[in-house]
Amino acid sequence: MSQNDSFLTGKMSRRQVLKLGAAAGAGAFLAACGAPAAPAKTADELLKSADTIPMDKLIAEAKKEGNLTTIALPHDWANYGEIIESFKTKYGLKINELNPDAGSSDELEAIRANKGSKGPQAPDVVDIGIGYTESSKKEGLFSAYKVATWDTITLKDPEGYWFAEYYGVLGFQVSKAQIKNIPQDWPDLLKPEFKNQVALAGDVLKSNEAVMAVWAAGISKTGKADQAAAEEGLKFFAELKKSGNFIPVIASAGTMAKGETPIILRWDYLGLADRDTLKGNPDVAVVVPKTGLIAGPYAGAISAYAPHPFAARLWWEHVYSDEGQLMYLKGYAHPIRYNDLAAKNKIPADMAAKLPPAESYKAAIFPTLDDLTASKKYITENWRKVVLGE
Repeated sequence: MSQNDSFLTGKMSRRQVLKLGAAAGAGAFLAACGAPAAPAKTADELLKSADTIPMDKLIAEAKKEGNLTTIALPHDWANYGEIIESFKTKYGLKINELNPDAGSSDELEAIRANKGSKGPQAPDVVDIGIGYTESSKKEGLFSAYKVATWDTITLKDPEGYWFAEYYGVLGFQVSKAQIKNIPQDWPDLLKPEFKNQVALAGDVLKSNEAVMAVWAAGISKTGKADQAAAEEGLKFFAELKKSGNFIPVIASAGTMAKGETPIILRWDYLGLADRDTLKGNPDVAVVVPKTGLIAGPYAGAISAYAPHPFAARLWWEHVYSDEGQLMYLKGYAHPIRYNDLAAKNKIPADMAAKLPPAESYKAAIFPTLDDLTASKKYITENWRKVVLGE
């Protein structure tokens, strides 16, 4: 007699009743609770996906690594000093800071030079001009990751390989002690009164900021952010050099304080930060030019060879949190999540009041990534020949 027959006739042994009850109980439990939960993903599985990692898991794994290696993050650039210190305090990780004065190309070369290395010279994260992003992604230098606030980032790689962090516009940082007639637009820089007084804040062959300054000068002539503007920008700097106005040195707050570089072409947020740093010695004017107003975002990414991949992801979670984005604003840079923060009334009035008038930015041009990449290539490849005559 089968078990089913025994049940129908009521002639079942105690063992048969117990086995049937156990099976029925298990079935009822599964029906009520669903299938068994999938096993938690391993650390390697979490890193293979670009998906957001739950913060508790991410923090735990990052603490196991214990360290994060950054590069090209000067403490007075976009308030990175406070961002770095707040990260260390909040999560208890150590940060190894490589070459704060490195340019975007230096950062990428550091990744290439340290492939497979777990040593202290291998960066985990980079902060680069957005014109360097796509070629680096194609080269396989980045690892994809999407932070928890991913949907509110307005400029990013759809797959998560890079993401804009903040932006500013190219302007003039001017020493009032040396310059009486403060230039208001790019053509003003060619005036004879500014002989030996105009400098860039970086090397055009390495610095995104310097490349964008050249392009902005060209855009002031053409009105468009394209390669034609890149050509005009090189011509402008060739004329600036020929007139004797251009000083071929890397300018900074220090060189301005010494009186060596009275006019520096640099991001507005860095000029505003230098104004605070110099504290009137000398007094600094920060000019948002009338034309050639180009918005230049910087982008973050994770090295595909990061020695501390979880700490790298935790870093970006910190940077893209409301707290991290407002630290950028405190450093006068416009955080990429600005619109989202404004919509949620998260921007303190005192921070907004310290920025140049909003009207100054209305004419700002946000270039396409294709135009930016092509123009950067043209400027860097032709700078020596057209401007320096080499």
